[in-house]
Amino acid sequence: MRLVRLIGNLGYGSRKQVAAMFREGRITDAAGEVLYADDKAGHDDILIDGEPLDPPAGLVLMLNKPTGYTCSTRDPGRIVYDLLPPRFKLRSPVLSTVGRLDRETSGLLLMTDDGALVHRIISPKTHVPKVYEATLANDLKGDEAALFASGAMMLDGDDTALLPAVLEVQGPRQARLTITEGRYHQVRRMFAATGNHVDTLGRVAVGGLGLDGLAPGAWRTLDSGDIARVFAG
Repeated sequence: MRLVRLIGNLGYGSRKQVAAMFREGRITDAAGEVLYADDKAGHDDILIDGEPLDPPAGLVLMLNKPTGYTCSTRDPGRIVYDLLPPRFKLRSPVLSTVGRLDRETSGLLLMTDDGALVHRIISPKTHVPKVYEATLANDLKGDEAALFASGAMMLDGDDTALLPAVLEVQGPRQARLTITEGRYHQVRRMFAATGNHVDTLGRVAVGGLGLDGLAPGAWRTLDSGDIARVFAG
């Protein structure tokens, strides 16, 4: 792949803009020697303004999404891409979210440009567990865990029962819920079906991968070991 196309696909600019960067001497090798558009160089041996290139195609990252951000690129308000380098939104293949967290749900959000990985994680056949912590408006009644685990719970508007879910009570109004599906506003709807309301909701793990102290609004790239943890939950 020509260097202009490689760098353009990482979102650094159009091919015309990247070509101008070469002419301006902004693109060098690791030793600081200026590169030209028709040179050959490995991804890890290319610097732009003295900084290494962003990860190549196959990028997977984890973001600790704060509340107030949406996962849509068309939302007029704040979107999760605002928390990443601006060029990430321009990458090709497209960097997309793995499922979604609604505006008022915080926590672990995976993003990748690997379509096959997205499908593998969200596929109903994979049953990757997703763990949420919720603060509720009212005290738990005590029968929610049995109902959620029954495999017979129906939500309004759905025509199939929910798969069994695990509820861990952490306080009168605090609970941890592990689900293996990703239905629309599922956790909020589950508690609503019991007559309760979710005040705050955060996703703390996907499979065996947790936030591990990642601050709200921060992100980090994932390696093969991290990805393996997703499927080890």
